[in-house]
Amino acid sequence: MRRRPVLIFDGDCGFCTTSVGVVRRVVRPRCEIVPWQRADLASLRVTEERARHEALWVTPTGRVYGGAQAVAKILLSAGGVWAVPGAILTLPLVRRAAHGVYRLVAVNRGRLPGGTAACAVPGPGPGDMVAARPGRR
Repeated sequence: MRRRPVLIFDGDCGFCTTSVGVVRRVVRPRCEIVPWQRADLASLRVTEERARHEALWVTPTGRVYGGAQAVAKILLSAGGVWAVPGAILTLPLVRRAAHGVYRLVAVNRGRLPGGTAACAVPGPGPGDMVAARPGRR
């Protein structure tokens, strides 16, 4: 069994790589940080599809948190002052809003500072609600 949590991110995305660099230097979470392109996704019980759409936090026991909840886990793991916003992100009403903000950022990460065409998220992610289009199932 793994001893430390693992943060998985998109190593091809400039915005994600820059964000993880800031997290490493400033927040200093207690985890291993690996781009999904170099991670053993099968042993982490994570699909490539999910890893392409959101940052993932995998606990030593194999529980996977994605998106805004992965951010909450990053903050909680750092402890100290960072644990407060991490705990707030886990509250039910805040969690819903944070999910929406996370999806907005993820879908537009190619347009954000450091973003490139490689940052584009391919379609809706596994946790996204998508309205059916007329004529589609």
